[in-house]
Amino acid sequence: MSITFSLQSLKLSSPFLHGSTSLPLLSKPNSSPPHQPLRSPAFLPPIRAMKSMQGRVVCATNDKTVAVEVVRLAPHPKYRRRVRKKKKFQAHDPDNQFKVGDYVQLEKSRPISKTKTFIAVAVPSRNGKQEKEEAGELGIPLESKQTQEQPQA
Repeated sequence: MSITFSLQSLKLSSPFLHGSTSLPLLSKPNSSPPHQPLRSPAFLPPIRAMKSMQGRVVCATNDKTVAVEVVRLAPHPKYRRRVRKKKKFQAHDPDNQFKVGDYVQLEKSRPISKTKTFIAVAVPSRNGKQEKEEAGELGIPLESKQTQEQPQA
């Protein structure tokens, strides 16, 4: 009982007790008032080290994996003319939905295997004009289809 009473009567008068005084104020006694507090990293926008790439599927024989060829333009080291550079990446295709010749978008992900660190995502086809012509731009059947539908009497 006397021990608890003596502990309660003890009071620590340290400025560091429960963080009552900040360290920057104590480190430099002659310093000016502290600057604005730093924003926490949660409010900063995420830094994307690499944007997604687009390429064409060149091999789809493996299960859940496609080989995608990405073409980019880079200056020639000596002549400074832009030349095409190709690189193949292995990408994860969980549903085996992509075939050779499809255009896909590669998005960075956690490593799935030794060579696969991308996921293949579908991209709208590049020949969108041909699809519009087949269906008719206004949804009206084309003349060639109208003549076939009329019965000949």
